[in-house]
Amino acid sequence: MSSFREICEIFCCPPFPSKIASKLAFVPPEPSYSLVNDTENNFSLRFQESAEWQYTADEKIYVEGIYTRTKRGNKIACFHMKCCDDAVYTILFSHGNAVDMGHMSSFYCGLGKWLNCNVFSYDYSGYGASEGTPTEKDLYADIEAAFLVLTTKYKVKPAHVILYGQSIGTVPTVDLATRQQVGAVILHSALMSGLRVLCPGTSRTWFFDAFPVIDKIEKVTVPTLVIHGKNDNVIDISHGFRIYERCPKAVEPLWVEGHGHDDVDCRCGAYLERLRFFIHVELAQQ
Repeated sequence: MSSFREICEIFCCPPFPSKIASKLAFVPPEPSYSLVNDTENNFSLRFQESAEWQYTADEKIYVEGIYTRTKRGNKIACFHMKCCDDAVYTILFSHGNAVDMGHMSSFYCGLGKWLNCNVFSYDYSGYGASEGTPTEKDLYADIEAAFLVLTTKYKVKPAHVILYGQSIGTVPTVDLATRQQVGAVILHSALMSGLRVLCPGTSRTWFFDAFPVIDKIEKVTVPTLVIHGKNDNVIDISHGFRIYERCPKAVEPLWVEGHGHDDVDCRCGAYLERLRFFIHVELAQQ
């Protein structure tokens, strides 16, 4: 909760959106992996101990690390994880803050196997093995570049792409979903906007706000699943409620009892079952 003085400073001397974004969102960790160039277009993936890869060395061969370049000029790292031979959908995962793809790799592998989906992810500019400095504009360019690789190099049809955003990852996820007709969207611990996180009770989007997810969600026209922990003390569950209410194609949401911001994961049975039902039952009925 911001102090009264901080709130007055924000509204009397409004910051640029980039200032809100940097205060709220971007804390790149020490890289937990590296991509070592073996040949011109072939990279070996090497995990640091901090990545805590939980699977075998044989299973790691199904994780392909590549680079692509965004329209803003940054070279960003991507992972393609072939979790299933017969997967219909590929999840394009935009992770949360203070982690990179190495930290998320075991989660991606487990999630893909459980859901019978392949997983594609990318690191934001300035995260992991990606170049540059993270900004709001770079978030949008990063996911756009990742989507292009997924649909061209890996030849996944847009209708077979499920966009999954977690926390700050919901920002580029919703932005891309307003511009691409994908198969579905999953929003996990989503935020309405940057200022609404910093100053709870803010009821409108000011011109100096960052990450205006709440204003873009009305333009998302594919099935959308909203997931939020009821005990989230980073992004209050009220953000999830409002996004669900404003989303024209929202399916039944999942409000997770007894869980917060970072602990709704593969250890949570209700989470896994809701995802599985969404992908294999509700999407099949569309």
